[in-house]
Amino acid sequence: METTGKVIKCKAAIAWGPHMPLSIEEIEVAPPKAHEVRVKILASGICHSDNHVLKGKLSNIKFPIILGHEAAGIVESVGEGVTDLKPGDKVISLCVPQCRECVCCQNPKTNLCLRNDIMKLTGLMADGTSRFVCKGQQIYNCASTSTFTEYTVLDETSAVKIDDNAPADKVCLIGCGFSTGYGSAVNVAKVEPGSSCAIFGLGGIGLSVVMGCKVAGAARIIGVDINPDKFEKAKELGVTDCINPRDYDKPVHEVLAGMTNHGVDYSFECIGNIDMMVSALQSCHYGYGTCVIIGVPSSSEKLSFNPLLLLTGRTLKGAFFGNLKSKDSVPQLVSDYLAKKINLDSLVSHYVSFDKINDGFELILSGKCIRTVLTF
Repeated sequence: METTGKVIKCKAAIAWGPHMPLSIEEIEVAPPKAHEVRVKILASGICHSDNHVLKGKLSNIKFPIILGHEAAGIVESVGEGVTDLKPGDKVISLCVPQCRECVCCQNPKTNLCLRNDIMKLTGLMADGTSRFVCKGQQIYNCASTSTFTEYTVLDETSAVKIDDNAPADKVCLIGCGFSTGYGSAVNVAKVEPGSSCAIFGLGGIGLSVVMGCKVAGAARIIGVDINPDKFEKAKELGVTDCINPRDYDKPVHEVLAGMTNHGVDYSFECIGNIDMMVSALQSCHYGYGTCVIIGVPSSSEKLSFNPLLLLTGRTLKGAFFGNLKSKDSVPQLVSDYLAKKINLDSLVSHYVSFDKINDGFELILSGKCIRTVLTF
């Protein structure tokens, strides 16, 4: 391509600091270095964790930063040493990379590659530098991806080739939300046929959990949300019962115990609310119930509960990206979507053009959207 090896000037949505709207700016995107690829973004989902950063709920985030981590695009150019991707390939960005070489990648129990930036939050590429400049200032990277920009640079471990026929504005959700929820049901909890499940929060991730529970053969899938407008869609996707905690004068875990045989087999917290995390744990049946925490809380919040909840046999688990090894799993999920084995279309409730990105974040706060996708 004529841009290969050159700096690309393009538009990006920059977060200059917390509690500020995103600003569409012209940035310079450097060419990819060794083992990196530069990608033209086609579509990107807006995730609640992006909103957490804007609201100042996640500490240690460095500003200014380009957010976004759930996208599909086309490889524009590749750096030296890249062998499994080439210009023109359609790819999904991977907020959880997979190098296939580190001790974690070689361990079947985890998907957290040692090259991930989730815990370190350096906001930089592997060599300690950024590929983004705006007005002469370095701009930080988000989750090794940064997809709220027309072009981004990814380490080759953070991108995977997918079927060219896959619609970017749907399969981009596999880059985070869908995989996180679906994988939490089938891969983390390992939901069994005939089991009972409770899903706390019926947004994009919660509904993805619902899909996973249904595919796994759960007999009863109970959706919990304070917004009854979400119940119709939830039932379409497999929820058997919907409850609004505000409709009861007793704790929601007691309501769930009364609806089931003293508790569900599996519960999932998809909100990031620490009180709901405890409720989800309490809603599990003693002796064998499993609770999976998926939602991301504010950095300042701490989880507190009676240890007897665990000593009496419940299991508390958590995982990023559904504990799916990203490069191995994402192409298969895309193929499953194309084969109509999974339904991503129902998760996209709104499309917003990239220049209206702040409207997309307003939709999140309105409670009227499942997932908003930015189109470029």
